[in-house]
Order: sequence, then structure tokens, then C-alpha cells
Amino acid sequence: MIEVENLTKRYGPRTAVDGLSFTVRPGTVTGFLGPNGAGKSTTMRVLVGLDAPTSGATKVNGRRYREHRAPLREIGVLLEARAVHPGRSARDHLRAVGATHGIGARRVDEVAEMVGLTDVTRRRAGNFSLGMGQRLGIAVALLGDPHTVMLDEPVNGLDPDGIRWIRHLLKDLAAQGRTVFVSSHLMSEMALTAEHLVVVGRGRLIADISVAELIESAGRGVHVRTPRADDLVRLLTGDGVRITTARTGTLDVDGLSTEDIAERALAAGIPLYELTPQRASLEEAYTELTRDAVEYRGTASREAA
Repeated sequence: MIEVENLTKRYGPRTAVDGLSFTVRPGTVTGFLGPNGAGKSTTMRVLVGLDAPTSGATKVNGRRYREHRAPLREIGVLLEARAVHPGRSARDHLRAVGATHGIGARRVDEVAEMVGLTDVTRRRAGNFSLGMGQRLGIAVALLGDPHTVMLDEPVNGLDPDGIRWIRHLLKDLAAQGRTVFVSSHLMSEMALTAEHLVVVGRGRLIADISVAELIESAGRGVHVRTPRADDLVRLLTGDGVRITTARTGTLDVDGLSTEDIAERALAAGIPLYELTPQRASLEEAYTELTRDAVEYRGTASREAA
């Protein structure tokens, strides 16, 4: 379990994390989302003792990270996959990390096979591709067979097969009852992998919510197809109802349920050829949720908004 309690972290005059509190529980994949500059990386660094909090506290499996006698067995971490000496082989890197916790060659070989690096463990890590370096970083995170796994952008540089592999790996770890905490900007992948989300913006908590609840809260209205679109628009128009026309004979209605539209159309004798609830994507729901928390927005995004 990961616990963040009223965490604040300041760097001089800048507040990176501001009174942040949340809990990541075992048995599920929890996504950690937020715009650039939201405080995600800072929070992760504080969790594993790389940065000291200005105030507040963080705990991993009931204790502060530095209080664990064998932290690799408590939490496996991927923050920077390329944090390895380029002249050292992948196997030597894993053995050196493992030696700090009494982890032997057998476990090194196990995790190398688990991440698909068995055939290249003797190669220098400095010659690895981005995807191979990412796999090596994940191998380090898994080396201690930890109760908790925390990964920052784990699919970065992976090919489609690698992305499917990491997706199944994270789900399998959660199914084993482990705590799995994953930061990513790939909403499509989070939609397939995570069950719960912690969303932050400008260093503060925006939402602590299941993926299904977030998507449901966004809504997308109802898609309607009718030969009497103009009549239906006049019938449905009212307070809180927004109607847009995609093409002749079709309407997208926001603010009324399918039942409301069907009953009004029936009473007025207006035939309906299609009446389909529209479901927002995770990306759409996330974008709407964090609209006011984006610090770095390009010109095209401002114009689109």
C-alpha cells in the first residue's frame, strides 16, 4: 500500500506539491495522471526518499521508505530507466543492484527472462535501444519481488508487443494482491490497464476515482437520427439542453436521457431511426477534468479550446 498524507514539497518559491493526500491500495492497477508540471514525478521521488518533503508524509507498506531494512523487497521503482552505467552489461547491472539486498544470480536470470532480455544480458546497457533500456529498468523494479510496484511511464519506447506485455504484467501483479501504481500520459493505455485513477493538477488532488466513474461522469449525450430533425430540435430545446447537428437528419443531444428524448418524440409523433447513448473516452474525460489545471498549453490547444 502507498499512503500520501498532506504532502507538500517546495523548491524555493515554487510549490511542486501542495497538501496532497491519497492512498493506493493493493489488488488493483492505479493510474497516476496529471498534466506536465502537476507534481507526479516529485510525489514519486518523495515516496522513495529521493526528495525530502517540506511537510506531510509518505508511507510504503505502512512505513516511510527509509525505515525499511530491505526496500527493494517492499517497492520496485522505475523512475529513470537509463540510470545505468553504459559500460556495464545488463546482467552485471542487475547483479550489482541485487547484491545490495542479498539477491543472487538465480533471481537475476528470472527477471531477465520475465522482461525478455535473456538473449542480451551480456551486452552493454549503453548499446541498448530505448525499449530495451526500459525493459532493463522494469527488471530492476521487479528484482526484489516487491509487494508494491511504482512505475513512471513504463511503456515509453516499447513496441506494440512490449506494450501488451507490460499491460498484462501489471494486471497479473495486481491479481497477485500487490500494489501497482503507474504514471502515464497515454490515456488509451491507461483505459486498458488501470481500474482506479489518482489525478493531480498544479500539485493538488483533482480526483481519486475509478476509471469507469470518471468516464461515466463525463457523459457524451445521445446521438439521434430522425427525418424530422428540425421539429425535434424545437421540441427538445430548453434550459440545460445542448443540441448540435453533425449532418442532415442527425443530432447530438446533451442534457436529456434517451428515455426523455424517446417519450417526447413519441408524444409528438416524430419517428426516430436511431437513439444511441454516447460514451466519452478516458482521454476526453481526463481532458475535461484537467482543463483548468494545465500549465503548459500550446497555441493550437488554446485555439481549439
